[in-house]
Amino acid sequence: MSDYDTDVLVSADWVEDHLNEFQAAESEYRLVEVNSPESPDKGDFPSRYDEGHIPGAVRMQWDEDLSDQDQRDILKKDDFEATVGEHGISEDSTVVFYGNGWIPNWFALFAYWEFKYYGHDDARVLDGGKDYWVNEEYPLTEDEPNFDAVEYTAKGPFESIRAYKDDVDKAREAGIPMVDVRSPAEFSGEIIAPEGLQETAQRGGHIPGASNVPVKTNLRDDGRFKEPDELEELYADEGIDGDESVVTYCRVGERSAIAWFALHELLEYDDVHNYDGSWTEWGNLVRAPIERGESG
Repeated sequence: MSDYDTDVLVSADWVEDHLNEFQAAESEYRLVEVNSPESPDKGDFPSRYDEGHIPGAVRMQWDEDLSDQDQRDILKKDDFEATVGEHGISEDSTVVFYGNGWIPNWFALFAYWEFKYYGHDDARVLDGGKDYWVNEEYPLTEDEPNFDAVEYTAKGPFESIRAYKDDVDKAREAGIPMVDVRSPAEFSGEIIAPEGLQETAQRGGHIPGASNVPVKTNLRDDGRFKEPDELEELYADEGIDGDESVVTYCRVGERSAIAWFALHELLEYDDVHNYDGSWTEWGNLVRAPIERGESG
């Protein structure tokens, strides 16, 4: 998509053109497929890494490789460095993420956000994710690469792209826009989690003052991101034009990373923060206010 900076969003053709580099032993280029146990089964669709992946891609599991195992959080800095280095990724690597799920690149965008949180310079995303790659019949393999581990030193964390509970409190008091990217049924409190997924909160609803912009509205029917003018219009309708701070959230922070990417990386709005605590934290807080019902 020529309207976007290919330093952050790359096409399937671009990835195919660089398959030799992704399969090379050197760490200059690395391709990462990000999976999650929450991703639904797609039947004959090779949705899992071991069912077929892009040649040269290494596997990361959101819950095992990118999440702290002792508390609900992303990896600590030293664990992040160890994990990334073990996958043959150096600080200078061009890293391209893609993933599966009923939302294309569902957890891949969270991985991208986590890499940016720790200051990785050249991170990119395959537009359309694995769904687009498979549907357009680009090549797949079941061969798993075996890259040598390397030393990795993270620059971050860079807190400017992350929001915590206190930041949400301040946003509410200041009237800063908050974007809830969950489904309308989740936003209204009709349900707490999408069908088939674990309910991680005690109550349904949304943070008072938040707008509902379901995550799929950022994407075209084929899973690729909408054109910049469409995204600008989508968020302008909610009073967001890049001149203000914005907080995105969802259930566990992964869907909201897609909206964060659209706003911060594609539209280049400066002050955008992903609240990865999201509804799992807010919906369980004692005395935290909630609202129910439709947006607006």
